[in-house]
Amino acid sequence: MSAKKESLGKTVGVVLAVCLVCSIIVAGSAVGLREQQQSNAAKDKMSNILHAAGLLDQAKGNIEGTYTDFVETRYVDLSTGEFVDAPAADYDMYKAAKEADASVKVENSNVGFQRRAKVASVYLVYDSAAKESVNRIILPVHGSGLWDLMYGFLALDADGKTVRELIYYQQKETPGLGGEVQNPSWQAKWDGKKLYNNGDVALEVKKNAGEDNPYAVDALSGATLTSNGVNNTVQYWVGENGFGPFLKKQAWRS
Repeated sequence: MSAKKESLGKTVGVVLAVCLVCSIIVAGSAVGLREQQQSNAAKDKMSNILHAAGLLDQAKGNIEGTYTDFVETRYVDLSTGEFVDAPAADYDMYKAAKEADASVKVENSNVGFQRRAKVASVYLVYDSAAKESVNRIILPVHGSGLWDLMYGFLALDADGKTVRELIYYQQKETPGLGGEVQNPSWQAKWDGKKLYNNGDVALEVKKNAGEDNPYAVDALSGATLTSNGVNNTVQYWVGENGFGPFLKKQAWRS
């Protein structure tokens, strides 16, 4: 009996030792790779912004260089539409939305989140490395889909009224249905659409929108809830509670 207890004790001891060693290895790897992971995440974000800017092909493997030459990150007080200084060196509007003093409550909205940051990032895309003239404004947007929040970039002409791209880079929608938000053929439908009609938000996602309708994009087939989510997201972020004051003020022209 004692021999069995001794054998069981040794087995448990070996298992615990192996678990401890594995935990140390995994933790060490996570810490050691953190800098690389952060670098990869930053480069992926740059790639998506360049995609929205229409510059991804031009980058040709030089993502960071092209981004530095043509894109400028600015910060906007959403309540006034004015440019402001970065609230912090590593400011993240999505993290700020979770902090009570850095965010506001979203009232009477169906966008799928309860708070948004007071200050949002915007990305100004210039026509040359000299950065003399802005030709696109890229707005970070997010809102509900069928299963979870979806995150993307909405690219506008310098007039602040005409859409060029809607790029979703993070979503958990059903492949072949809501996941088609990342299908290039559907993304192409946004090019040239108009945000406003007589000053009011007019752009919508709906069934049978028609190619000639400047204020509508065809809904995704078989993905009504995802399409509604995209519609609500765009309308919120270009409206008065989102980037609307900024777009009306056109601060990038001054």
